[in-house]
Amino acid sequence: MPGNSFRDGCRISLVSTGSDLDLFPPNETRERNWLPMAIAAAAVVAVAAVSVLVLERGKATATVTPISAPSDPYAASLPITGLTMSQSDNRAGGKITYIDGHVANTGPHTVTGITVQVLFRTFAHEVAQNETQPLKFIRMRDPYIDVEAVSVAPLKPGDEQDFRLIFDSVSPDWDGAYPEVRVVRAETR
Repeated sequence: MPGNSFRDGCRISLVSTGSDLDLFPPNETRERNWLPMAIAAAAVVAVAAVSVLVLERGKATATVTPISAPSDPYAASLPITGLTMSQSDNRAGGKITYIDGHVANTGPHTVTGITVQVLFRTFAHEVAQNETQPLKFIRMRDPYIDVEAVSVAPLKPGDEQDFRLIFDSVSPDWDGAYPEVRVVRAETR
């Protein structure tokens, strides 16, 4: 019978639909369209570049002031009092250390920026960590503590303000005692 074949006792029927089906097309060389892949690659590079820029811009640049550096002349008019410390866990399994305190402006000028040096010491009273960072005022406490730069709310003569310093990591050699905090730069007007 045409269209039928027998193999090992099984009957297989081939039905023709009237069109020739080419199950194995001849080898054709097709030109590949690279445009979609180029666009996708450019988009990935652009997203990566923007991510790196945003993450790097958000990081505070840690500077180190030598221990022997003199305090700012206006530092005597900016007494720091009431230091307290706390820690919290971050999502990466580390600890974030906070130093809260109070600063007053007893001088004649409005302060638009305060930079402090923080010295964490070892049990041998050597410096385990030396960080310099801008002081940030506590803007609000509820529902969470939010901070802002001194330049956003300058400290006028006679004003007082609470502040917070934030440390993503502290040296494991730190003895756990309160660090030394001193004003190394004050911007006034």
